[in-house]
Amino acid sequence: MANSNTPQKWSRYKYPESLYKHGTLLLVLLFLGYSLHFLNVDIPLLLGALGGLVGVVSDRYYPPDLPYVLDRGYLAAILDTLQMSFLGGFAGVCLAIPLAWFSAWNVSPNRRLLFPVGRLGVISCRAIHETIWTILFVSVLGFGMLAGVSALTMFCIGFAGKLFADEIEAIEMGPVEAMRSAGANPFQVFIYAVVPQVRVAFTGIAIYTWDVAFRAATVVGFFGGGGMGWYLKRNVQQLENLRVAAIILSIIAMVLIAEFLSGWLRAAVNKAK
Repeated sequence: MANSNTPQKWSRYKYPESLYKHGTLLLVLLFLGYSLHFLNVDIPLLLGALGGLVGVVSDRYYPPDLPYVLDRGYLAAILDTLQMSFLGGFAGVCLAIPLAWFSAWNVSPNRRLLFPVGRLGVISCRAIHETIWTILFVSVLGFGMLAGVSALTMFCIGFAGKLFADEIEAIEMGPVEAMRSAGANPFQVFIYAVVPQVRVAFTGIAIYTWDVAFRAATVVGFFGGGGMGWYLKRNVQQLENLRVAAIILSIIAMVLIAEFLSGWLRAAVNKAK
C-alpha cells in the first residue's frame, strides 16, 4: 500500500498520451522528409531562387505603370469586380441558409431526406474550386460577369453553408424543444428558436463571406468572369509587365480596403452580441 504522505511529482507528459503525441509528430516529420526526397526538392536551390526573384521583379516590374490603373476603363473594371462580389456573396448567403438548416442534424426538418440533400449541396459546392466553377459557367454562359457571379455564388454557398451549419449545430436546444413541445412546425422552430440564437453569428459570417468573395472575384475574372482579373490576364498575355505590376498593386490595395471594412463591420457586429 502506497504511503499517503509521499509527495506527488508533477510530470508534463503522461504515458501513454506522450507516446501518442511524440509518435504522431515523428510520423509527420518522417512523411515530410520522404515527400521532400520523393519530389526531389532542392532546398538550397529554392532559397537561391527566392533571392533571384527580387532581381526579376526589380528588372521587369519596376516602376509600375500607375496611370494605367487610373484609367476610366480600369476603374469601371474595379466597380465590376465589386458588383460581382456583392451579387455572388448575397446570392450565395441567401441560398446557403436553407441548405445549412437542412444539413444541421439537430434541427433538420427531415433527417432522412432533407439532411442528406442539404449536406450534399454544401459539400458539393465546397469540393469544387471557384476557378473550376468559372470554367464550367464560362463554357455554358460565355465570357462575362454572369458566369463570374454564378461561379462566386456556388463558391459562397459552400463557404457560408458550412459555417452556418456549424453555428446551428452549436445552439442551445432548450428553446427548440420548447417550441416543438408547443406544437410548432419545423419552419416556426427555425424562425423563432434557431434564428434568434444565430443571427449575430450569421451576420458576421455573411460579412466574412463577402470579404472572401471579393478576393476570389479577381481569380474568377482571370478565367473569364470579367473585372480586374480580365485586365490582369490580358496584360500578362501581352507581356505588359509594368501594367501587370500596377494591376497587382491595385488588387492588393483593394483587398486591404476590403479587409479593413469587413474587419470593422465584424467588430461592430460582435459588439452587438
